[in-house]
Amino acid sequence: MDRLKDKIILITGGARGQGAAEARLFVSEGARVVITDVLEDQGRALAAELGQSASFVKHDVTSETDWAAAIAAAQALGGLHGMVNNAGIYQPARLMDTDVQLFERHMRVNQLGCFIGMKSVVPLMEKSGGGSIVNISSVAGLRGSPGAIAYSATKWALRGMTKAAAVDLAPKGIRVNSIHPGPIDTEMLNVRTTEERAARLQLVPMKRMGTVDEIANLVLFLVSNESSYITGAEVAIDGGATL
Repeated sequence: MDRLKDKIILITGGARGQGAAEARLFVSEGARVVITDVLEDQGRALAAELGQSASFVKHDVTSETDWAAAIAAAQALGGLHGMVNNAGIYQPARLMDTDVQLFERHMRVNQLGCFIGMKSVVPLMEKSGGGSIVNISSVAGLRGSPGAIAYSATKWALRGMTKAAAVDLAPKGIRVNSIHPGPIDTEMLNVRTTEERAARLQLVPMKRMGTVDEIANLVLFLVSNESSYITGAEVAIDGGATL
């Protein structure tokens, strides 16, 4: 079933992990995707794998110039109908071990990058007849998360930004929703030890990590017309971790 037939979707942080899974799924559902990332080699390899339905743009999400280049790539394909703010960093540290530089780095990538992205895509998305923005937050944006104050701060902020943007953009036919993954089996969690990851899973009722494909399926629903009356929502996908 081509749920994204003729749609053009931009995915930040799309070279690997959740973003790459989304790109593969969206193409299989009939979309053309613009994959953006700072990981140039991996991003270009993925675009080559997906063929004519994908293109890659090297993209630092904290740069307005880079955002303009990403939007131009979508415009060259004919428009923009969806955007996934997937790019992010996770460098956990407790309050007293977090310096200003680490806090600001999280803010720039996880929060400022999403702000610039939402603002940047609106003109082309509106011109294309409306669309859907999906912001990738975290369960750390729904409850207290130990040992990750900078990351948590940005994910709570993204939750609020999503709701404010949903109100602002509804008249333009643009929906904005956030999803909140729990522990997902990606390279991002390699900063934790095996013992720390095992302890974390004991707090998850389903006692396992989520997969990138499970995340991609939820994002597909939110960028497709199947969720046409959903905006400003926050959807936990966490194996019950926030219950």
